[in-house]
Amino acid sequence: MKFEYHVKPTGSDAACGDAEHPFATISKAARVASPGDTVIVHEGVYREQVDPKRGGLSEHERITYCGAEGEARPVIKGSECVQDWTELADHPHVWTVTLDNAMFGDFNPFSTAIFGDWLEMPKFGKEPDKHLGDVYLNGVSFFESTTLEGVYDPRPRDTDEDFALKIPCPVPDADRTRYAWHAEVDERAGTTTIWANFQGADPNEELVEVSVRRTCFFPSRNHVNYITVRGFEMAQATGDWAPPTSQQWGMIGPNWSYGWIIEDNVLHDAKFSAVSLGKEISSGDNEWAKTERKTGYQYQLEAVFKARRIGWEKGLIGGHIVRNNDIYECGQNAIVGHMGSAFCHIEHNHVHHIALKREFFGWEVAGIKFHAALDTVIANNNIHDCSLGMWMDWQTQGTRITRNVFHDNVRDLMIEVSHGPYLVDNNVFASPVMFQNWSQGGAFVNNLICGGIEPHTVPDRSTPYHYPHTTEVAGCAVVSGGDERWLNNMFAPQPVKPTVGEYGLSAYSDCPMSMHEYLERQRAMWADPSQGGGERNPLQSLYAGGNIYLSGAQGLNKQEGAADDSERMQEDAPFFGGTASTSVVCDEPMPVTLVEEPDGLYLRCTVPQAVVDTRMQVVTSDMLGVPRIVEERYEQPDGSDYVLDTDLLGQALTATERKAGALNGLVSGENHIRIWEWNN
Repeated sequence: MKFEYHVKPTGSDAACGDAEHPFATISKAARVASPGDTVIVHEGVYREQVDPKRGGLSEHERITYCGAEGEARPVIKGSECVQDWTELADHPHVWTVTLDNAMFGDFNPFSTAIFGDWLEMPKFGKEPDKHLGDVYLNGVSFFESTTLEGVYDPRPRDTDEDFALKIPCPVPDADRTRYAWHAEVDERAGTTTIWANFQGADPNEELVEVSVRRTCFFPSRNHVNYITVRGFEMAQATGDWAPPTSQQWGMIGPNWSYGWIIEDNVLHDAKFSAVSLGKEISSGDNEWAKTERKTGYQYQLEAVFKARRIGWEKGLIGGHIVRNNDIYECGQNAIVGHMGSAFCHIEHNHVHHIALKREFFGWEVAGIKFHAALDTVIANNNIHDCSLGMWMDWQTQGTRITRNVFHDNVRDLMIEVSHGPYLVDNNVFASPVMFQNWSQGGAFVNNLICGGIEPHTVPDRSTPYHYPHTTEVAGCAVVSGGDERWLNNMFAPQPVKPTVGEYGLSAYSDCPMSMHEYLERQRAMWADPSQGGGERNPLQSLYAGGNIYLSGAQGLNKQEGAADDSERMQEDAPFFGGTASTSVVCDEPMPVTLVEEPDGLYLRCTVPQAVVDTRMQVVTSDMLGVPRIVEERYEQPDGSDYVLDTDLLGQALTATERKAGALNGLVSGENHIRIWEWNN
């Protein structure tokens, strides 16, 4: 029998949980809910850490947690309210409070330092620690000061340095940087003392909250499957630094389970990651940072094989849906995952203002940061105002990134040490840096690209690839560079020069244009005795065609439009399955502007007639062939073919031809097109 449990702040956990006698906490409902049950949570603020006792049994017998229809979203917070602050007589605006450590239980975020693999700032042992805790005034987080003196007179900053590119970046709200806190924990006395500069606000009259809980909705056990969480607001959970070699905490997440649906939520102000689809702890717990016995790369490689031994398989781990969520103001990620992010659908999320406080940094920071996202589809998301929009790392295989809009990021996309096949199609990339590529084996089709492209080789890290549509490891390989398909893209450089990379495909100009040319280079390397006895890994072939190069963009030969060699491409079957359309040069500019309006995000541009007149062949799986290393077709997760005959807006085409770029409906002259609708 299916039950419907109700939760209200005015209820009682001693009640039966029906509509007339609701529970007071979501945690109580989570202890009694069984497969097929629904937990309806009524509006109010719930300061608790929900740890569901059990999950559902199948898609048809889920446990669903949802906000009550027709009411305001219920709010789950990882913080507690704090009053009884005392203002310092000699430092106006600075207030202090001493808290009993009992309020934190066995986890005190103000005594727990940020720590873990690939954490670069603060550098462990070289810079003062920063901590997992935070202070909030009317919902807005402060900045931690490593000294008490820094709280007395915090100076506003209007620029910060982007750690990855070492460039200055504007601070979204310079005045906010004047709000600072510092904490000292006395374990013997059992107290935590916090000092905070409230800049003239009275914390006893305003809403002041401090971090207490690590999560808002997160099972403590693994394999709690088939749970739906819908219609909540969650905020102010601490989580923890989330590299791929440790437990990846999130404000909400399945914790190494299968088949969750996280939808229609507002998730914000996670100190680290809002949603975690990540790794559990037994396959790695920051051993690199703790022991330095091996490199993080080696421990991560081991984590993949350890996870295989404990059941990392399709149908057992991953397979989640994360859709229609508004996720913002998080310190590390909106969504993070390693291996648990395989076989997932990440759809129509609004991801923005991620990692812009820049209080800490490591090589795991991005709006979406996934490792081993096998056969995962990332579609129709709006990703903006992030230090890095999306970072796909290790084993990006069978993955599709489609119909997303990236804008106002320092960098839009990075893909690292993967071997394909992966497909990036029908996206808008409108930031100054479109793509940092430390990978190979990708197909980039029908994108609108406004930023620079920077490719790299990675000869010193051999990473796994898999048999098609499984987690079974087929082998490991280094990244030689190339082995990519760039078809039917529109390169529309903007007036701002990219910080890194080049407009168009000229950065790939050293790649061979065919498999035949690649083999000739490899044979020459083998014949050269000075090469030594190791592997020979020259640059791989780069297949391009059907692209439009507007003013300022260059093709493979550093001449606008000189990007095709159709006869050679035809020789390369099965690596490249067919002849591409011929590229087009247009010496006119096409400035692109994205504007937020009440009903959505709009693209404005003036389109040259030459762009509108072009027609390119619709790209299919047969045309794309297979990447050299993996030898898996570019195909959908169910094994069916790709036929890329719909554009960013989902407009279906009946012919075998379409325009280059992401928008088939562009007209000559002025265009004002809604390209993304806000979540309701």
